Amino acid sequence: MSHPVVHPHAPHVAVASCCVLGEGALWDHRTNTLYWVDIKNPGIWHYQPKTAKHDRIDVPEPIGFVALTADPDIVIAGFKSGLSRLHLWGGERQRLVSPEPDKPDNRINDGHVGPDGRLYFGTMDDLETSPTGCFWRWDGKHLTALREGIVITNGPAFSHDGNVLYATDTLGGIVYAHDIVDDGLGPARVFVRFEEGWGFPDGMTVDSEGHLWVCHWGASRVSRFAPDGSVERVVPVPTAQVTKCAFGGPDLTTLYITTAAIGRDPHIDPMAGHLFSVETGIRGVRANIFKG
Repeated sequence: MSHPVVHPHAPHVAVASCCVLGEGALWDHRTNTLYWVDIKNPGIWHYQPKTAKHDRIDVPEPIGFVALTADPDIVIAGFKSGLSRLHLWGGERQRLVSPEPDKPDNRINDGHVGPDGRLYFGTMDDLETSPTGCFWRWDGKHLTALREGIVITNGPAFSHDGNVLYATDTLGGIVYAHDIVDDGLGPARVFVRFEEGWGFPDGMTVDSEGHLWVCHWGASRVSRFAPDGSVERVVPVPTAQVTKCAFGGPDLTTLYITTAAIGRDPHIDPMAGHLFSVETGIRGVRANIFKG
């Protein structure tokens, strides 16, 4: 990555959301709405680019992600205490499952519905020191631990063809790939190992050409990695802590990028915490609907 190709278009601020820890970008193609969360100032943001309308829904505890259900008004929310079914506009909340009731210092971080309609998500140590995090799968009835012993989990995300699951060990600086084998995962293999100066791998998404877009926490960019793990291009972002990206828009070619203001001096990093967007000319993949 010493001489990467730089994306020809620069991201611009789509919503000046000033999130403490923005995360979880997710496009709902049914309503043309982008959702994202603020983990540390708990809330769910929603934005409709066509009208530029945006707003925020306060929630009572840290939230790592939301996932789509068959009802566009209802999401599965990954709260610190566990998964809940949440009515976005009415506020009704139905607690579903708590993956780690014996680990009060853990919280749910990132999550993603796979092509099989099941929810894949990770937990992490909220103090970011102990390897108590785990990747989980939930089908609405059964909760399955997939991989343990990680401090900060990010992702997971499926390849465009559904044959590979990508999962990130953020502090370890590694994005792993798992082949889908029968009803489980194959052994972890290193897909990308972040080099010095790259920051830490954070949230990610895939496109329809089989590439993986990974956000760099602490390094002001998003990188597009080819299926062989090489860097195809870099998208510079005008703030340091880049957390999650998702494709949206009518053609799924707009990349939306969340960022974080936590620990940043607003005089030095005034763009921190905002939602950015950039046109890519590359089509993403629709978000899956939870079927549990």
